[in-house]
Amino acid sequence: MTTDTVTPSRRKPQGPDAAAGGTQRTRGQRIRRGIAWTALGLVLVAGGTGWWMYDRLDSNLSAVDLNKALGPDRPEKLPSSGTNLLILGSDSRAGANGELAGGSSGGLSDTTLMVHIPEGRQQAVVVSIPRDTLITRPECQKKDGTVLGSRERVMFNSLLPQAGPGCVVKTVEKMSGVRMDHYIEVDFAGFKNLVDAIGGVHITLKEPIRHGASGLNLAAGPQKLNGTQALGFVRTRLGVGDGSDLGRISNQQMFLTALLSEVKQQDLFGSPAKTFEIADAATKSMTTDSELASLTSLATFARSMKGVDPNSMETIMLPVAYDKVDPNRVVAAEPQASTLWKALREGTKIPESAKKSPATGG
Repeated sequence: MTTDTVTPSRRKPQGPDAAAGGTQRTRGQRIRRGIAWTALGLVLVAGGTGWWMYDRLDSNLSAVDLNKALGPDRPEKLPSSGTNLLILGSDSRAGANGELAGGSSGGLSDTTLMVHIPEGRQQAVVVSIPRDTLITRPECQKKDGTVLGSRERVMFNSLLPQAGPGCVVKTVEKMSGVRMDHYIEVDFAGFKNLVDAIGGVHITLKEPIRHGASGLNLAAGPQKLNGTQALGFVRTRLGVGDGSDLGRISNQQMFLTALLSEVKQQDLFGSPAKTFEIADAATKSMTTDSELASLTSLATFARSMKGVDPNSMETIMLPVAYDKVDPNRVVAAEPQASTLWKALREGTKIPESAKKSPATGG
């Protein structure tokens, strides 16, 4: 068989291959075969990268089995109760959080948000529970299996380090009579990195906020906060309201709305690289209930929330009054608190009277 290079269309196949049925390939066939192998290689590489990305994000998540931690003694899941999510911001100094100011070694629940999404998933209600609220802690099982007995006049933010996420959820369910469907906990580093991954969040301040200890120095008017500034903004108490925890709750609620609006306004998911960066930041410092503890479950849940408009989201602080024994602490104000929880359980409109707190620090 000759090895001359001849245009295939001008020369018939020769030699034993031609006699046997023609396995000698033309240039066009070789090109098409090369393209096919190249395409297959790209698919395999992309598939491998996709699997690596999925596996990394999936392994970022930590989980807590709420059903095991809480047992059967839980509020009934009512058809009218929609979806209820408990979100905790933890100030743990573990890991990367140690570099951020103001954390605690035990990991207190610095921010607690009960998010209620009604049936139809269009308008959410966010209820902030002040960290200084005195509550009755129910009997809780700790991570090591030991039982922590019930106790009155316990500060709400002590629940997480004392008995773990299950006890926080159990306490909120006992307070409200509302069954929590899901749990998400994000620590300092996760929050900061998420804001940076998004590219910052725009807010507008009515008054300047200056806090020398944390280095927070924000002027009045519109501005864009990076992760470090955002963390300082949602945590600072000085210069906001009466300087108590009640004052900074308004900052936390404002920022939550701005963050969700930022996600909706930007084409964050138009770029696979950007999507991965945001998902990596969001999952790296996140603990969820076991039902949400996979990338697939989180993505499905997130897609189901796409109809919720941040601009129509209602933010409320649990109505509280100053404690008569310790004015530095607050207690749930009645009948406002019971009216609020009843409306959320039954999926009805929240009366204006249930949104007002005798404690005016916020």
